[in-house]
Amino acid sequence: MKTAYYHGRVYTGELPLRQAFLVENGIFVRAGSDAEILGLLDCGDEKVDLEGRFVCAGFNDSHMHLLSFGHTLYGASLGEHTRSLAELTDYLKRYLEEHPLKPGQWLRGRGWNQDYFEDVNRMPDRYDLDRISDKIPIMITRACGHSCVVNSAVLDMAGMRRSSQDPEGGTIGRDAAGEPDGRLYENAIELLNPVKPQPDEEEIKDMLRLAMAEVNHYGITSVQTDDYSTFRSVPWRWINEAYRSLEADGELTVRVTEQANFTELSDLRDLCLHEKPTGSSFFRIGPLKLIGDGSLGSRTAHLSRPYLQGNGETGFSLLEPEHLKEMVACAHDHGMPVAVHAIGDACLDEVLDAIECAQRQNPREDHRHGIVHCQISREDQLSRIAQLHLHVYAQSIFLDYDNHIVEKLVPSELVRCSYSWKSLMKKGVCVSNGSDCPVELLDVMAGIQCAVTRKSLDGTGPFLPDEAFTVKEALDSYTSAGARASFEEDIKGCIREGMLADFVILSGNPFETDPEQLHEIRTVETVIGGRVVWQEGSRQEQRISPGHHD
Repeated sequence: MKTAYYHGRVYTGELPLRQAFLVENGIFVRAGSDAEILGLLDCGDEKVDLEGRFVCAGFNDSHMHLLSFGHTLYGASLGEHTRSLAELTDYLKRYLEEHPLKPGQWLRGRGWNQDYFEDVNRMPDRYDLDRISDKIPIMITRACGHSCVVNSAVLDMAGMRRSSQDPEGGTIGRDAAGEPDGRLYENAIELLNPVKPQPDEEEIKDMLRLAMAEVNHYGITSVQTDDYSTFRSVPWRWINEAYRSLEADGELTVRVTEQANFTELSDLRDLCLHEKPTGSSFFRIGPLKLIGDGSLGSRTAHLSRPYLQGNGETGFSLLEPEHLKEMVACAHDHGMPVAVHAIGDACLDEVLDAIECAQRQNPREDHRHGIVHCQISREDQLSRIAQLHLHVYAQSIFLDYDNHIVEKLVPSELVRCSYSWKSLMKKGVCVSNGSDCPVELLDVMAGIQCAVTRKSLDGTGPFLPDEAFTVKEALDSYTSAGARASFEEDIKGCIREGMLADFVILSGNPFETDPEQLHEIRTVETVIGGRVVWQEGSRQEQRISPGHHD
């Protein structure tokens, strides 16, 4: 049976807009005028009146953390309680009272950001959390995920004391007396893995169900997600099995490309031996995901020049250059793309060197290696990215927060060529978009607004306005460009004959909306393979509102 969607404003991936399209067996058959499409129907086929609404291909969040987001929804949502340290700790006290913990459970939360504190000019520490409880283990993670704070109970469980050494690529925060102050940065967070409670496979599936419901609300039909790093002590096979079990039961409501995050060569080789890069249309293994450095908000992104605030610190890389080269070369030699997190320009140098080395030693056509974030950069690096034919996984929504801090933290000679995703597109680089959720919310239209205006949602900016996307470029970055990142441009990302019928119906037409109001456009309906997975006004709309802005 065929279904005709008519009387709409349909963006197929090309302009001008069409009126209608036809779906059969979960596949787009054709797009055209109302008369053309309705004329293809037979007796018994269905018609859906779009009532003049805008339709485009389903959104593709090309870099996020689906399992981590689901895990976050299980804990205290701190993003809405970060105007002051006092507000943060008061909320945690209330949360603990309202959500009594079972034996062995920790009080967890994510989403705080010390840059928003109005009462103090510092991060929380163990002593702040001890005033909530020094007996119950407490761990609160910064919005960016690159630093956290734990209380004394957790430090004792993990055996952290004055004599504890910083791990490679991480730092244990210390007070004036040299004692651990509960602040853990980057790889130091991994020191908690032996004592943190870990979920079983059913709990993992529950977390994914929660996260997918939110994903569908924002019109997202595909995600490219880094899940293996959420629980380092959980075998990566468990994650794959959870996804495949949900798919077998018909519960996957988003198409998933796993950005396989490993830190050890042995684990990567194991995956390459036992998993193929192809899979079903709902779950597949994608690139090797590596984390090269930290974040600006935590002051751990690796810059080539010192931060403007601090004592000459430049941040640091999380992988030794030789180990980075080994990991990239291994993936490259196995025909696997790499997607490497690089926020600072010093880290970006190391990543580009590693990819260039792998390609020089074993030339490959259409490798689609990529840079995740690509924020602080130099003109010479933009040219190298283009010359190496790399993909860039951008997050325009980062401008919402970073507009407030980048010029305060980063030297001007680096600022003037940063977040330069339009310049990369002009050089022929494919730039996809995403949220890095739960670092930021999944709100695609907010991301599109930031891409088009180069302003924060509160109007701050614009930051380097010449880097602004057109509305078409922004939509493409969330649809067809994301599909290309995962080698799926032939099956999704456009409303075109033979493509998967993944699409979103919106309350407004982005091409006719004031750029400052794009974020007000709502999702009316989300459809995957011709099946409605979210609809405004349905029971699915009763959702959790996490509020995790970086």
